[in-house]
Amino acid sequence: MENHNWLITGDGNYRSIGNPDIPEPESIYRLYHFLTDLDSVLETVDDEIERLDQIIPLVRKLLTSSYWLQLEYHEPSPETGWAVKFLYREHQYPLTVQMVSWLPGKHSTIHNHGTWGIVALLDGQEKNRLWTRQPTPETPHKIQLNHEITLNAGDIAAFTSDAIHSIEALGQDPTISFNLYGVTDHSKRYQYNLEQQSAKKF
Repeated sequence: MENHNWLITGDGNYRSIGNPDIPEPESIYRLYHFLTDLDSVLETVDDEIERLDQIIPLVRKLLTSSYWLQLEYHEPSPETGWAVKFLYREHQYPLTVQMVSWLPGKHSTIHNHGTWGIVALLDGQEKNRLWTRQPTPETPHKIQLNHEITLNAGDIAAFTSDAIHSIEALGQDPTISFNLYGVTDHSKRYQYNLEQQSAKKF
């Protein structure tokens, strides 16, 4: 199946970004190599979309080379339907690097992340519903569904910091993904209630 790189933006739209086909690394591209290269991009590139464009190939290179990552996840909890395993945590390290798993049929709330993010699907299938803000004086947090996109194993989705989405795990098997997030601005991170057209910080 053909792999895709998608850019998802705050207006609820998506488009292709970069080249999803990269050559097999000549040597093992380890996690510390990835983190070093990631720091270099963050230090030298200020534009958010350009950053994502440069980070996506690093993520794909890491996942292509370091197959052990595909086994580094927790089984989803029967109670919550999901699980998170942090791959790298360091005091005052500003980024989040983790593996996320979902049980089939489970779904998230409608939310943004208050930062840029990259989700690389390793197994399963994940539907993303993309929302756009339609504020009015009476309902400043009004949103509406703009698009739906399904990620398959091998696909990578990059989200700008103002992108709003909700996910649903499809198929018969758990969904496993490698997730990378920048520094969260909690003053801009919201969870949305579609029925009430309201939002709360989280």
